[in-house]
Amino acid sequence: MVFEIKHKDKKTSARIGILQTKKGKVETPFFMPVATRGSVKTLDSHELQKIKVPAVISNALILSLREGETIVNKFKGIGKFMNYKGINFTDSGGFQMYSPSIYLKSTKEGIFFRNPLNGEKIFMTPEKNMELQLKISSEVAMCLDSMPMYHNTTKNQIEEAVKKTSLWAKRCKLHHDELQKDTKTDKRQLLFGIIQGGKYEDLRGLSTKQLLEIDFDGYSIGGFGLGETIEEEFNIVKKVKQMLPENKPVYLMGIGNPVEILKGISMGVDIFDSRMPTQNARRGSLFTSEGKLRILREACKFDKNPIDKNCSCFVCKNYSRAFIRYQLIHDEFTGKKLATYHNIYYLTNLINIAKEKIKEGKFKDFMKEVEGKYKEN
Repeated sequence: MVFEIKHKDKKTSARIGILQTKKGKVETPFFMPVATRGSVKTLDSHELQKIKVPAVISNALILSLREGETIVNKFKGIGKFMNYKGINFTDSGGFQMYSPSIYLKSTKEGIFFRNPLNGEKIFMTPEKNMELQLKISSEVAMCLDSMPMYHNTTKNQIEEAVKKTSLWAKRCKLHHDELQKDTKTDKRQLLFGIIQGGKYEDLRGLSTKQLLEIDFDGYSIGGFGLGETIEEEFNIVKKVKQMLPENKPVYLMGIGNPVEILKGISMGVDIFDSRMPTQNARRGSLFTSEGKLRILREACKFDKNPIDKNCSCFVCKNYSRAFIRYQLIHDEFTGKKLATYHNIYYLTNLINIAKEKIKEGKFKDFMKEVEGKYKEN
């Protein structure tokens, strides 16, 4: 069994589960920092282990540049290459359709990208993508999906993206299964399908229905974090969750805000990822038990307090707000590293507390308390 539920909250749909991978078990829910090329910006694998980050996600398309997948393959997988003991997810690169600097066009056959290093064209098919992710040897791979640019995009264009996503998903699953037909069940790479459809409930419903017919190890809800309202986002999550089977893990892609993560957990989401916590940390926006702290403000100039007096991370035990602010305003690597370390620790710890509250039957009150702090702030 790939996924098993261990605890359920009585007042919400929050749950604790175990995801079984070829590398071992990981408890859900969890948040994955983005490690695009096999590293989380400013943090090494030892620091990720110290924080007890259970999983990270890398980008197969970006890793394939400069022969990254060949180098990783020589180490027998991305986990060994980056010396990381946690679980490795890889995304297909479909998200790069949102990057006009490298995206050219897509057809029913696949996606044309421009290599940002030399300008050459890259044609990524579902089959080639599955081969690439198996070569990287992550524990969990994502299907190649069509990620429309929602700004100034019509519903018809998003509907076309849903059609491509479903078509490519079938081809991904067939080829992925064929490539692993001689692999023992406990040694196989898992494959998740990605549900698209923008903010339109009917398109999300159609995408979910079509992917359920293919039967993936888990299901990702993609295409969020791009300007939709929280209400639109969670209306979709609610609809999709009602359609998905209980025994499949659910991954809400691109979400890294503490309030949104807890809201997702309350609706039965198991996995999250986002580049926002690390990116915002480098820009001086930090998570705390009292809400968001904008450490670059003048008020922190002489502040001897830690980022968060209720946090037990290495940074909060050893450094002041004034020091971190000073390093950040001078664009020093040390400031970026300390700020990033704290934000990732905070989210990891937040979810660990949430799991304890689920077991105690107090999750809903905990979620409201955190929401209140961020609203006040």
